[in-house]
Amino acid sequence: MAETLPQYLLEHAAKTPDKVALRLRDYGIWQEITWKEYADHVKYFCLGLVSLGLKPEETIAIIGDNRPEWVIAELAAQSAGAKSIGVYQDSVVREMIYIFNHADVSFIVVEDQEQVDKIIEMWDQLEGVRKVIYYDPKGLRNYTEDYLMYFLDVEEMGHKFEQENPGWFEESVARGKGDDLAILSTTSGTTGNPKLAMLTHKSMLSMGRNLMKVDPLDPEDEFVSFLPLAWIGEQMMVMSCGLLVGFKINFPEEPETVQHDIREIGPQVMFSPPRIWESLVSQVQVKIEDTTWLKKKVYHWAIPIGYQMADLNFRKEKPSWWMRVKYFLADWLIFQEIKDHLGLRHLKRAYTGGAALGPDVFRFFHALGVNLKQIYGQTEINGIAVVHRDGDIKFQTVGTPIPETEIKIDENGEILMRSPAVMVGYYRNPEATREALDEEGWLHSGDAGYFDEDGHLIVIDRAKDVMTLHDGTKFSPQFIENKLKFSPYIKEAVVFGGDWPFVTAMINIDFPNVGKWAENRHIAYTTYTDLAQKPQVYQLVREHVERSNADLPPAARIKRFVLLHKELDADDAELTRTRKVRRKLIAQRYEDIISALYSRNTHVDVDTPITYQDGRTVNIRTRLTIENLDNSE
Repeated sequence: MAETLPQYLLEHAAKTPDKVALRLRDYGIWQEITWKEYADHVKYFCLGLVSLGLKPEETIAIIGDNRPEWVIAELAAQSAGAKSIGVYQDSVVREMIYIFNHADVSFIVVEDQEQVDKIIEMWDQLEGVRKVIYYDPKGLRNYTEDYLMYFLDVEEMGHKFEQENPGWFEESVARGKGDDLAILSTTSGTTGNPKLAMLTHKSMLSMGRNLMKVDPLDPEDEFVSFLPLAWIGEQMMVMSCGLLVGFKINFPEEPETVQHDIREIGPQVMFSPPRIWESLVSQVQVKIEDTTWLKKKVYHWAIPIGYQMADLNFRKEKPSWWMRVKYFLADWLIFQEIKDHLGLRHLKRAYTGGAALGPDVFRFFHALGVNLKQIYGQTEINGIAVVHRDGDIKFQTVGTPIPETEIKIDENGEILMRSPAVMVGYYRNPEATREALDEEGWLHSGDAGYFDEDGHLIVIDRAKDVMTLHDGTKFSPQFIENKLKFSPYIKEAVVFGGDWPFVTAMINIDFPNVGKWAENRHIAYTTYTDLAQKPQVYQLVREHVERSNADLPPAARIKRFVLLHKELDADDAELTRTRKVRRKLIAQRYEDIISALYSRNTHVDVDTPITYQDGRTVNIRTRLTIENLDNSE
């Protein structure tokens, strides 16, 4: 029986050589790659790397948008007994240097000129990298660096190696064992540099196998891979589940065409972090505002019916005959149309994970009839340990453990997990490994949670982020932030409380949506900073903050907020690459704004450096208004 990802690849190539495995949309046309072609590309790229000196247990790094070459490079490295590490394509130079050197990278596979330019800039600071291989040659014709190579030229070297060493590839793949390292996966790094979780073939495949026991997929199903393959969630679906089941993986043409390409494919399964689901809700809300009065009227008639049906399903109550008729009409008149527009019409199920999803967003998709489930896991356990079951979905929980997974809550309220999918440890970081994994194999998540009466796991927040208000109430900043982000006009929010006398928030407006709102009302603006400080925009956001406050306990309600002059950004290290807030850093960097929120001041003057993607920094000087809500003291 196959034990490694490349062994599963060769099995599919032998059983269904002519079946389509991968598709890439290029110039509007879907280009197909069969399982046989897929395996051949992996074989010759692997042999090309070996002829260039790749040895077992070495590491190759891969950086770029989702393309067939990405997965080919990963499997090629594994076929030679090596491992891969994915790097987020929007990473800045200093982040990439840290990862390449810490992971002992020997070869770097990049997509295009943009990434090549970054590598050239950092080349003198890299230790042990021998070659940089690019797969989009546009703009690179006149580059003369001797360490640069074209992807297809490496494959050509593989053909020559095969002639001199027939059968080498097949023997190498056959030697692979489940306990071999498959990938190093970067953790989210909310407290600093990411750690590198060591994941074996066995751990990746056991997670995929156990997820498929809960939510089986068929070889004929479709998946669209558009989230970074450096993220464990995408590895989980494309590599672990994709190679186990053999379903078709589709790669969009460009990041800008993702929505169109998803709609064209109509996938059966989707897995996205909360920010994707939140942006889809915003998209619907904004488009409804701009549609005809008749469609608007139908939508506002239908959506409460959708919520009623969703709530009945959550409570496992049978809807009445009249309720079913009303929902059928609502579905036929508008929900199917919305799902089709978003590319969700053919979904069997959809997953959200990586962070908590607000209950409002969750209920919205269930109102439309989308079988959206929360999953819970971490990079260290291959992305998933807990998931909702069909027909047993509670939006305030993350579900129940998948097979072969044990979950327990320790005396401090921390969630501990144990399963065959748990990592071996952190690469070159024994101290962090000892902190995360105890002697009995339990993974310490760092999250606080508890089980409800039905055995569903409820995750409160990161244990270190749970705050105690002045009246003794425990509260999760993330819960309030998610409520705020249900508004189409709020992109990001950071909530403060705990040691302070009341709750406040720093808010990022959603620039495209607020900009469109302002244009429709003939409000002139120039930049993000200018728009965020408009009195009308403060009033707009205030209404949404008050709406979020309405069903919060009095002590947890936001009493003062400020609209930030710039977006929180991963390039400024304020967010992780998966858009999780780095609270500690933000609390330090915006200390003057936080102090002003807890003073009697009505404004605060800021002078903040911002970093562009090319590394340039500029200073923004402006005055920010602080908004008091009616319930402020």
